[in-house]
Amino acid sequence: MIRLWNRVGIFRTLSVLLLAGGIAGGVLVGSDRQSQRSSESGPVAFDTQALPNGLAEEREREDRASRGDAQRKADEAAVAAAAQAKAAETAPQPKTPPPPRSSYPVPASCAVYSGHRATGCAMMLGAGYPLSEFPCLEKLWSRESGWNVYAKNKSSGAYGIPQALPPEKMGAGWQNDPVVQIRWGLGYIKGRYKTPCGAWGYFQSHGWY
Repeated sequence: MIRLWNRVGIFRTLSVLLLAGGIAGGVLVGSDRQSQRSSESGPVAFDTQALPNGLAEEREREDRASRGDAQRKADEAAVAAAAQAKAAETAPQPKTPPPPRSSYPVPASCAVYSGHRATGCAMMLGAGYPLSEFPCLEKLWSRESGWNVYAKNKSSGAYGIPQALPPEKMGAGWQNDPVVQIRWGLGYIKGRYKTPCGAWGYFQSHGWY
């Protein structure tokens, strides 16, 4: 009877030990799985203060090196942008093509003309244009008005030698003074076409100027 009881006690003891070992093994397995899930969920931020002195110093050196690389790249980009801006400023600019010149025979002087044409020639020279420009002006206003101070376009209302529209903008005397009309016409040509030959070339392409 005592032997049987001893055997039962031994079996109970072994069962308790096996149960305790199983529980401990389950805890370890659960802990390993939890650790594995934590590692799979993403990198863990390191607290340099919790690291040993040597590892903390190494991590700080790496961080300083990373910040230094970013600053160097930013400085290089700024230098490159400044160099490009300076190159753009010093680059040669495209030249404006010269205004067209007259291909017509140049008169010896304004004396070869008469009437309002002679007045127009003299005023054109006074405005700073060379005599070679007058053949273009002569043809332009011959087509526009025949150099008639009273010429009026019935459809548009343009008036005078340069065919101003509205005519009142030529100033006082616009109705019958050739000097007023020619002065305004030369100013209009200079502001819009630079030269009389430029205005004549445009007229030939478009039928108006």
